[in-house]
Amino acid sequence: MDKKMTSGEIAKKAGVSQKAVRLYDEKGLLKPTDYSEGNYRLYDKAALQVLEKIVALKQIGFLLEEIRDNLIAGEAVDIEEALRLQLKVMEEKRYQIDKVIDSINRTLERKDTKLDWDDVAEMVQSISLDIRSDEGHWDALQHTGSEVDWYVKIFNSLGIKENEKVLDLGCGFSKLWRNNWNKIPRGTIVYGFDIHGSWADDFAKFISDNKDTLPEGVDILLEFEDLETEEAWDKINKEEDYSLIVAHYLDYELKDPETLIMRVSQVLSKDGMFSYNGPSVSSWNTFYKNALEDIGIKASFIDEKIAGQAAEEANCEEMLKKYFGRIEAIMLPCNWHYNDADELIQKMKKFFPDQEKFINCKKDKLKEYFERIIENDGEIVVETESKFWHCFK
Repeated sequence: MDKKMTSGEIAKKAGVSQKAVRLYDEKGLLKPTDYSEGNYRLYDKAALQVLEKIVALKQIGFLLEEIRDNLIAGEAVDIEEALRLQLKVMEEKRYQIDKVIDSINRTLERKDTKLDWDDVAEMVQSISLDIRSDEGHWDALQHTGSEVDWYVKIFNSLGIKENEKVLDLGCGFSKLWRNNWNKIPRGTIVYGFDIHGSWADDFAKFISDNKDTLPEGVDILLEFEDLETEEAWDKINKEEDYSLIVAHYLDYELKDPETLIMRVSQVLSKDGMFSYNGPSVSSWNTFYKNALEDIGIKASFIDEKIAGQAAEEANCEEMLKKYFGRIEAIMLPCNWHYNDADELIQKMKKFFPDQEKFINCKKDKLKEYFERIIENDGEIVVETESKFWHCFK
């Protein structure tokens, strides 16, 4: 009979601590083969093989709960699928780490004075906003690729004329300009404002590399300032009378949106236009509400979210009316295409983050419902609309 190992011996062979072995026992991953007369845990070679598998799966990033599920499933688990899913998780972690590294480097490079904790807080906020922006960007690329480019739609809706003086607040990565580079009307001057450590740094390099390809008389000038400081508005006020002011995807970054709106109204020319997309009711609410109702599930949390978004939208409209004589709601349509039910469920979890437990409980029914539509129609097309406010003096 093979000699059984103590927890210390099996831990040494697997290259882990005794504490880890005890933890795996508590979590139900590695139960002792036997106990000694003194009630000490004992393990055989089969247990060592299990422990080595735990160590390997943990090394490539699996959580203990996921490892336990894999061990329970045994040969029934689809190893290739499990590894593909884990690869996706690890690539996401790598992406987030790369974001942090990039932001730290940019912060260190731009500072010629001693850093303080405000700089760190600004950097953390920038990382969070960049990640959220990137997630939306890649999601849209993947699922709206067959549609007219979103930023071409927005650009066309602005009706930019020759010799416009444009103020772009929170310009960021600036797909509005990148994706319409050769269509910017002659003589247009764009004054872009954003903070260092955002995607505006990348746009500054893009301008430098591509400035010679701009249409005749077009110029894009970037200033790196926080739009909620007096320093930024001192610079903005020097130009005065902007014929077009754009503040897109900015409201969630601002501590005080109304102050920015008030200041915009003061520098907009008499015949100019301000384009703003504040809070509004998302079309995704209706899509997911209809899906749940079709499988016989009422979800009051969606009605509550719609009501909350509607109230925020109404407040935004009232705020804009305080500073502008006329406002128009412009609705831009966009169709999202899906042929994978799991992607729609994942998007639902991100859209309703506080309902993940509920969604997991209904996951099988939702997946069956989405897969049936995909099988019948080839894909699911989600028709959405986004609201932009065009404001005039």
